Amino acid sequence: MGRSSIPIVGITILLLCCCLVSFSEAEYLKYKDPKQPLNARIKDLLKRMTLEEKIGQMVQIERAVATPDVMKKYFIGSVLSGGGSVPAPKASPEAWVQLVNQLQSGSLSTRLGIPMIYGIDAVHGHNNVYKATIFPHNVGLGATRDPLLLKKIGDATALEVRATGIQYVFAPCIAVCRDPRWGRCYESYSEDPQVVRTMTEIIPGLQGDIVGNNLKGVPFVAGKNKVAACAKHYVGDGGTTKGINENNTVISYNGLLSIHMPAYLDAIAKGVSTVMVSYSSWNGKKMHANHFLVSDYLKNKLKFRGFVISDWMGIDRITSPPGANYSYSVQAGVSAGIDMIMVPYNFTIFIDDLTYQVKNKIIPMSRIDDAVSRILRVKFIMGLFENPLADQSLVNQLGSKEHRELAREAVRKSLVLLKNGKSAKKPLLPLPKKTAKILVAGSHADNLGYQCGGWTIQWQGLSGNDLTVGTTILNAVKQTVDPATQVVFNENPDSNFVKSNKFSYAIVVVGEHPYAETFGDSLNLTIAEPGPSTITNVCSYIRCVVVLVTGRPVVIQPYLSKIDALVAAWLPGTEGLGVADTLFGDYGFSGKLARTWFKSVDQLPMNVGDKHYDPLYPFGYGLTTNATKY
Repeated sequence: MGRSSIPIVGITILLLCCCLVSFSEAEYLKYKDPKQPLNARIKDLLKRMTLEEKIGQMVQIERAVATPDVMKKYFIGSVLSGGGSVPAPKASPEAWVQLVNQLQSGSLSTRLGIPMIYGIDAVHGHNNVYKATIFPHNVGLGATRDPLLLKKIGDATALEVRATGIQYVFAPCIAVCRDPRWGRCYESYSEDPQVVRTMTEIIPGLQGDIVGNNLKGVPFVAGKNKVAACAKHYVGDGGTTKGINENNTVISYNGLLSIHMPAYLDAIAKGVSTVMVSYSSWNGKKMHANHFLVSDYLKNKLKFRGFVISDWMGIDRITSPPGANYSYSVQAGVSAGIDMIMVPYNFTIFIDDLTYQVKNKIIPMSRIDDAVSRILRVKFIMGLFENPLADQSLVNQLGSKEHRELAREAVRKSLVLLKNGKSAKKPLLPLPKKTAKILVAGSHADNLGYQCGGWTIQWQGLSGNDLTVGTTILNAVKQTVDPATQVVFNENPDSNFVKSNKFSYAIVVVGEHPYAETFGDSLNLTIAEPGPSTITNVCSYIRCVVVLVTGRPVVIQPYLSKIDALVAAWLPGTEGLGVADTLFGDYGFSGKLARTWFKSVDQLPMNVGDKHYDPLYPFGYGLTTNATKY
């Protein structure tokens, strides 16, 4: 008996060991099991991670410095393409997919196999990518007053972004631009927080409609045809003094909450995945270092459960000059509640600094765990662990006919008719399609780059017609008029040319040259030369409609008496046919100003509701026309 009990004990121990091994394997796979509760997956993965792996998840680096080896060695959590950062000039969607998957393979080869997330500025369509559909910038979309249209644009943008293998967009910008001198004003839907709130309907377009009992503040992304969105720039970016980019927003707490905060409530209610912090300050306090607004208010009061991301080198700019005390900037930014840092280049310095601070208890481990939990939450919700690699099944969505038709509709609805005839009894619009000869003039009539504006293929935008695929306003006019109508294009005709050619009427297309961010800050808000001289040379002698291609209201009053009809076309994007559709009456004008149009820059800032409100064209203004049957 005694001898026989030994093998029984041995078998029991062996079985127990097998059970423990089996249990251990099951436990190890918990975070990879989509059937497990979300918080269980987060908790399971977090407890397995080393400090090095956690800090890696908090780092977002630029594509230019990312390789599969870098992703693996440093456990990098995210990669981005900045404006104009592409795999190759005019890269195909297949080339983008290959790039994303190569970097993803590095992430998946790490010990825990945590997938990275790739982000890009798809702010008016997939605007970095050749042949993508470029929608009107937000300043135009606000004039549509059409949240359903915004949702459709979000859906189309998500498909085009996923066509290139990318899963995350730094959009929408829900800034409330209170001063058109700001170089980012075209990224804002309106000066009115209520209009901006309605336009957040782009978020369920990008991410999908929330289904089931999604808890307040918890991100939501409906599968691999949708993308994670980003509400930006938190908070008050559109209210800086004199519209100076990245400057100081001087406003009371109640003013901040009533003007600049409301759209964030809508974004969070719609399950937005991420929030980007603003470069700007609030009453002298840098937002990237503002613990009260980032942690206490956004995370705790509003119960936002996604992750907070910095802007490009945002923590560097906590100090002046930027990077003057980088260790302090790391401490201030991470302590404020920023979860993912858009480094974007010198990532080893950031990793070393943050590691040192955690090991020396300058930043508590609880802050790191909060950041990483939020990042993992978004990745789990997106299904990145189940579908980390992109395929080419959506490549035909990039620049599709359906999306271009949607963009064309958006252009039509965004146009605001400010003047129609020198007297109300003699309107110029809609224009007749059939006439002897018409003049098309102006620097912006045949320039797709000017028509699209900044944040198109390159960060600052481009000039010319070789940047991507689209239809200029000139070509749209040619396609729309009767075949018997002669269309003459002269970019900047002199008065003798205009007087001697017996034109039936003229279409003059002028505006601003492309810009982005600080490069667009302007104290004079004038039309770019030779725009004013073109207006004078043409409109002084023949009936003319002036089409303004601008990112904001500009000085127009000095030329107004010469102009028969005036159209604000904003920055319409690639589908110039939407302009022609409306000029020639296939569709009526319906857009309403989402911004006050000033008489003089001396009046600025001036917004609807101000005590001394004396605009050239008030907020909400917009003449209408009926469609004409030809």
